[in-house]
Amino acid sequence: MKLFQATALAVAATWAAMPALAGGLAEAFNEPSVAPAAVVAAAPAAAAAPNRNWSGFYFGAQFGTVDIVASDKSFNGDKSTNGLFAGYRADLGKVVVGIEGNSDKIDLDLNGGAVTVNNVKRLKLIGGYDLGPVLLYGTVAAVRAESTIGNDDGYAMGVGVDYALTRRITLGAEILEHRFENFSGSGIDLDATTVNARIAFRF
Repeated sequence: MKLFQATALAVAATWAAMPALAGGLAEAFNEPSVAPAAVVAAAPAAAAAPNRNWSGFYFGAQFGTVDIVASDKSFNGDKSTNGLFAGYRADLGKVVVGIEGNSDKIDLDLNGGAVTVNNVKRLKLIGGYDLGPVLLYGTVAAVRAESTIGNDDGYAMGVGVDYALTRRITLGAEILEHRFENFSGSGIDLDATTVNARIAFRF
């Protein structure tokens, strides 16, 4: 009988203590809440999107080589070149159109110095495809070559690529094929290939 009473008292005491024990465990395992502002503040700031619009004016310098081949094979030669260019492009979405003027200094002696090609000037129309930081384009140009036997007009066509190194600076490469028929009345046709590396500043 005494054993039964002791057991009953122990059970009653245990049930009485359960709410307090449960409250203590709940407080022990309750994780501290994090304020939404703290979560927002911890999130990294979004990086500024680069400027990938090719619209605007630009100017720059180009450096490369020219290889001239004459129809009679007597006026052949090649040399390094350097020049300046300036133009304007309009970015219409994926399509980019533009106009550019440039000039290359050549000073190339042909046929043992009988003829010197001094420089080549171009007025170019450009049509390209916008790939974000990369612009692929094709071009056609009216060309004027100046030499010691006279000046002559021709045409050129080619392709190029520009890469936006920063918002303002672009690096590029371009190859052009030039044609001059009956150069300065000499009866000789000239073909010239230029390959240029280019650096430009946009504004």
